[in-house]
Amino acid sequence: MRREAQPISILYSTTGPYAALGREALAGALAAIAEVNANMDLPFRLEPKIDDPAGRAELYPLLAEAAIRNHGCRHVIGTITSWSRKDVLPVIERHGALLWYAFPYEGYEASDSAIYLGACPNQHLLPLFDHVLPRFGHRPFIVGSNYIWGWENSRIAREITEAVGGQVLSERFVPLGAVEVDHLIAEIEQKRPDFILSNLVGASATAFFAAYDLWRSTKPSAPPIVACNLSETELDGLPPSARAGHIAAAPYFNRLDIAENRDFKARMAVRHGADRRLTTSFCAAYMSVTILAEAMKDAATDAPDAVRRVVTSRSFDTPVGPVAIHPRTHHAALRPHLALSDTSGEFDIFHSAPEPVEADPYLIHGFDLPAIGEGNTPPPRQGNLLKVIK
Repeated sequence: MRREAQPISILYSTTGPYAALGREALAGALAAIAEVNANMDLPFRLEPKIDDPAGRAELYPLLAEAAIRNHGCRHVIGTITSWSRKDVLPVIERHGALLWYAFPYEGYEASDSAIYLGACPNQHLLPLFDHVLPRFGHRPFIVGSNYIWGWENSRIAREITEAVGGQVLSERFVPLGAVEVDHLIAEIEQKRPDFILSNLVGASATAFFAAYDLWRSTKPSAPPIVACNLSETELDGLPPSARAGHIAAAPYFNRLDIAENRDFKARMAVRHGADRRLTTSFCAAYMSVTILAEAMKDAATDAPDAVRRVVTSRSFDTPVGPVAIHPRTHHAALRPHLALSDTSGEFDIFHSAPEPVEADPYLIHGFDLPAIGEGNTPPPRQGNLLKVIK
């Protein structure tokens, strides 16, 4: 049987300020494409058009436009930063294509031309703060990369903190990719916060964790770093002491001990070797491609409207468990996990939500204020609510 080649765009920065994340995402996408193309029960094969915008915001829309116009791609798997996603979306919308975005982000967005497989604040920041506020205190220091993710996640964290009577001691931002972080360490020493929320991305995050480790080695009571976008990738290459002791919230960690992830890791070990550590970026891109392929099979076409109808009408088996996409917001319901990093750069999960949490990208439901910071975030309800409105 002749299988039709279906072009898809893979748009991840594998060079530039967050290159390590892009390389992981590209590897995950290619692993999924290899599985899809080896499945002879599918009437099509995927033909990737791979582009590297090198972390330059102006290149993302140009490359997306070229992939759609010149190569017939109707689906774009990619973008990592919110900056790049927002630059690409107008191109996607103009051409009636579909963007598959699978990284944690700050919310306040929903497009008919995007499928959001990454966690938004009620799936990462709220569970994280529900854990750390009662255990460490209400006086965080916030540091982030100087663009949309850093600004907005910081703003939401500040509103949560102030809603429970706390105070953000400082908010500091550094250029995306910047590795000059000594001034941040100096201010942390001066302000003496209860914990540090890191919204740093890529090389900036790695540099900050390295510098912080040198400082905390002389401070036995140094506050912990917590994050919603920290993965094994940022800790790779750091000395063992710098990798350990950080708390992260995410829907996936390499050590996620569920049947779906055990099967996923076994398949990837055959492809990449038993020592290959899987990361959130790898898994996210893999999920994007496999869900797209299943939807194309069910729809019997790669037409974005038809694929979107399938995607929002059923659940899909993934390494993080069954995933359903809400038909109105196009966001995935995801199960948040909290984990502590160790000296190997792996994360041990110490708390998991009992079931997937439906995405609330605009935080319109809010949360019961007295319970935030008591370590037991309740489900949304009407009444005394934290409402974060942009």
